[in-house]
Amino acid sequence: MDMRKFYYLQIEKILSVLWMVVLLCGCSQNNKERYTIGFSQCTGDDEWRKAMLDDMKRELAFYSDTRLIFKDANANSNTQIKQIRELLNNGIDLLIVSPNEAEPVTPVIEEAFKKGIPVVVVDRRTSSSYYTAYVGGDNYQVGKAAGQYIAALLNKKGKIIEITGLPKSSPANDRHRGLKEAIKPYPEITLVETLNGEWEKKQAKEQLSKVIHLYPDLDLIFAQNEVMALGAHEVCMQQFPGRQIKIVGVDGLPGAFGDIQMVYDKLITATALYPTGGEEAVRVAMNILRKQPFQRENLLQTAIIDSSNVRMIKMQTDKLLDQQKDIERQQSRIDEQLRIYKTQKVLLYLMTGLLVAAIILGSIALYSLVENKKINKELKAQSDEILRQRNQIQEIAEKAQEATESKFRFFTNISHEFRTPLTLIIGPVEDLLNQRKDENQVRKNLVLIQRNAQRLLRLVNQLMDFRKVESGKIRIQARLIDLNSFLKDIMEPFEFTAKRRKIDFRLISRFSALEVWFDEDMLDKVLFNLLSNAFKYTEDHGRIYLFLEQTPGFVLIKVEDNGSGMSESDALRAFEMFYQGGNAVRGTGLGLPLSRELVELHQGTIDVKSKLNEGTIFTVSIPSGKDHLNPEDIVIEDRGLRLGYINKPIIDTEDNAGVSFGKLAGAEAPSVLIIEDDDDLRGFLYELLKGKFQIIMASDGRSGLEKCFDTAPDLVVCDIMLPEMDGLKITSTLKGDLRTSHIPVMLLTAKNSVEQQVEGMHTGADLYLTKPFSSQLLIESISSLLINRKILRSWNVSNAPSETPGNLSRLDKKFLNDLKAAILSGISDPDLSVEALGRELGLSRVQLFRKAKALLGCGINDMILNMRLEKACVLLNDSELSIAEVADRVGFATQSYFSTVFKAKYGTSPKDFKGSVR
Repeated sequence: MDMRKFYYLQIEKILSVLWMVVLLCGCSQNNKERYTIGFSQCTGDDEWRKAMLDDMKRELAFYSDTRLIFKDANANSNTQIKQIRELLNNGIDLLIVSPNEAEPVTPVIEEAFKKGIPVVVVDRRTSSSYYTAYVGGDNYQVGKAAGQYIAALLNKKGKIIEITGLPKSSPANDRHRGLKEAIKPYPEITLVETLNGEWEKKQAKEQLSKVIHLYPDLDLIFAQNEVMALGAHEVCMQQFPGRQIKIVGVDGLPGAFGDIQMVYDKLITATALYPTGGEEAVRVAMNILRKQPFQRENLLQTAIIDSSNVRMIKMQTDKLLDQQKDIERQQSRIDEQLRIYKTQKVLLYLMTGLLVAAIILGSIALYSLVENKKINKELKAQSDEILRQRNQIQEIAEKAQEATESKFRFFTNISHEFRTPLTLIIGPVEDLLNQRKDENQVRKNLVLIQRNAQRLLRLVNQLMDFRKVESGKIRIQARLIDLNSFLKDIMEPFEFTAKRRKIDFRLISRFSALEVWFDEDMLDKVLFNLLSNAFKYTEDHGRIYLFLEQTPGFVLIKVEDNGSGMSESDALRAFEMFYQGGNAVRGTGLGLPLSRELVELHQGTIDVKSKLNEGTIFTVSIPSGKDHLNPEDIVIEDRGLRLGYINKPIIDTEDNAGVSFGKLAGAEAPSVLIIEDDDDLRGFLYELLKGKFQIIMASDGRSGLEKCFDTAPDLVVCDIMLPEMDGLKITSTLKGDLRTSHIPVMLLTAKNSVEQQVEGMHTGADLYLTKPFSSQLLIESISSLLINRKILRSWNVSNAPSETPGNLSRLDKKFLNDLKAAILSGISDPDLSVEALGRELGLSRVQLFRKAKALLGCGINDMILNMRLEKACVLLNDSELSIAEVADRVGFATQSYFSTVFKAKYGTSPKDFKGSVR
C-alpha cells in the first residue's frame, strides 16, 4: 500500500472518532436497541485481541441502536465453540467470529449459518464456504510482501528461520506460502528451519532455542506475529549478544507493547502491517442487518514498516490513541450526565403519578365513606342470613360425614374381622399340605379349602381397596419394572386352567423387555381381575390373548377373548360400581370399577369393546416415563426391610405358668413372648412354635408388658389391637426402656395399609406382619431375627470393648458407652464389682447381667477383665511405667496374677510385650 494512503486512512479515523462524539452528544436516551451482534474472538495475543475489540467499539459508536455481546476464548478453540453456542441461544441477530483454528469451529459456524443467522468471519477463514462475509488481510500477500522485503534487505542471499503460528490455522499456512513464493526466485536465500510457535512467545522461544545454535551464521528470523518476533529477539540476545540478527514480524499494532514500538526501539528490523479488520467487520455487519449491499470477500491491504517510516507512523498511531482516550473520557461524562437526567426524569414521573394517585384515592375514599354507610345495613342483614344458612349446612355436613365414617368403619371392621379367621384357615391348611402322609382325598379337600380361603382374601382386599378409594387415601408406589416379564408372571397362575380347558392362552409382544413405571401391586390386581373375567366368560377350546404394544407416550395392554361378550348397554355400564350385566356370572360388582380407579391413579385409562357372543377386548393405557407421577409416588429402591406378610413367634404364660418349657424345646432354646388376645390364634401359634422355641404367652397388653420385664425374652411377637394396652404402645415402651431396648419386636396385625405399617416401624418395631400369614414364613422370620441378633452379639464380643457397633439402637449404644465409661472410671479398683456398676447405671445385678449378655454375649466380669488388659497394653506401649505400676493402674492386686492373665490373653508376658514395642 502507498504510505500516503495509509496516512490518509489514519486521519480519516481521527475525524470519524470526532464525529462519533458529536453524535453521542446529540443522541436521545429513548433510542432502543434494534440489533444484537455476537462477537466471539479467539485469534492472536492479548494486544491483538484488544486492538480488534477497540476498533469494533469505535465503529459501533455510530450505531446507537446496536448492542455488542463480546466473548473472549483466549486462543482456546473448544472454549470458542461453547461461547458461540451461548451467543446463538441468546437470540443474536448476527454473529462475528475470529477463529484461532479453522477445522474445530467450522461445524458450529455452519450450524449458525444454516439456521439463517448471518455470519461474518474475521481475520482467519474457516474450512467451508458456509458464511455470509469474510473480512481480513490477505495473509498470502502479507507473507509475500515480507519475503520481498527480506530479499531486498539481505541483498538476495542469506539464511532464514521462519516461526509460524498454529499448523492448522489458515493465516499461518498462507503467510508461509507467500514467503516461500517471494524468495523462490533467489536460490541463495535459504529457509533453513520452519518452527511452530503456535502464535505464543513462550513456545516460539522454546522452539528457537533448540535450533539457533546450529546456525551461527544465521542472517534473519521471520516471525508471523509480533509476540513471536519479540521472543525471537530475546533468544538472539541470549545466544548471540554480540551479533545483530535481523528480525521481521507481522501485525503492525500501535501502543507501548506493539511491534511499531519495537521497530522504533530497534528491537526488530521491520514488521508487516496486518490490519485487525474490526471496523470493517462492523461496517459489513451493519450493511447485512440493514439489507444494504455488501461485499462477501473483504481483503485488507498490507505495508512494510521499518526504520524509514516508523517515526511518522508511530506519531500518527500515538495521536490516534490519545484522541481515543479523550473521546472515552468525554463519552463517560456524557453517560454520567444522561444517567442523572434519566434518574431525575423517572423521579419526576413518579412524583407526578403519586400526586395523581393521591387525588384519585382521596376522591374514592370520600365516595366510599358515603356509600359504605348505605351498604353496611344491607350487608348486616345478608350476613345474618348467611350465618343461619351456614349453620344449617354445617349440621347437614356433620350428619353426612358421620354417615360416611360409619360406612368406612363398617368396611374396615368387617375386613379386619375376616383376617383373623383367614389366618386360622390358611395356616393349618399349609401345615397339613406340607405333611407327606396325608391321603389323596384329604389333600384334595385341603387344596379346595386353601383355594377358597385365598378367594375370600381377595374379596376382602377388594373391600379394603374400595374403602381406600372412597376415602382418597390410596396412593401408588411406582417402580421401574420390566412390564414384559411382569405380564408373564401374571399369566403363570392361569396356565394350568388354560391347559386343562384347552384354551389358547398366550402373550403377544414384540419386546424382549419393556421397562415402565407403575405400582406392581395395583396393576397385578387390575390384570388378575381382567384375566379372571376372561376365563369366566370364555368356553373351552376358546382363546385369550394378551397384547403388549407401545404408542407415542403410552404403553398399551390388551386382554382379548372370544367369549360370550357383552351387549352395548352392558359395555357402557361395565365400570359402574356394583353393576352386573344380564349375562354376568355372579360376583361383587367391584372388580372393574376398582380396576378403573387403580389405572386412573397412574394417569392412565381403561376401556372396553365388546360384541355379544363374539368376544371382548379390554385395553389398559399407561403413560410411559415418570413425568406424570408425583415425586412421592415414585419408589427409587426398596428399604432394607420390605413390609409384607411376615410374622414372628409368640409366648404366653397366662395359661401355662410354671410349665417347664425346656421339655418342649430345650432349656437353651430362645424364648419368645406371644401377646395375642384371640384364644384360637394364641393357641395355634403356641402349637406351631413350641417345638422350636421356649414359649411365654399373654392375653392382653398390660400383662404382656409385665411378663417382658420379668422374663426378658429373646423376642416378642405382639398383636397391635389388644385390650388394656395396644401393641404400638407396648413396642414404644420396650424400646424406650434400658432393660428391654435390645429385644426384637414383631408386630402382628390385621391392619395392612402402608400408613399403619410405617406407624408401626416408627415405634421401633423390627418387623411388621399382616394377617393372614404363612406358617413357614412366620417361623423363618423368627429364626432370621434371632440369628441376626446372635450375629450382632458375636460382633460385639469380637470388637468389645474398644468399639461400639453402628447397627444398635440409640439407647443400646448409650448403655454400652455408659457401661464402658463406668468401668474405665473405676478400672484401677481391684474390688470393682457388678453390683457397683449396676448402681451407677440404675439397674439391678440381674438386669445388668441380662442386658450385657444379650448385647455382648459375655458377662460383666469378662468385660471388666478385657478392658483392664486393653488399658494395660496402652500403658505398656506409651509410658515408662514399670510392670508393677501398670498392674496397679489397671486394678490387679498382684503383679504375678496380672502377668498370668496377660500371657493367657495375648500369648506373651507383659515384660516381653513392653520390650517388643520398643
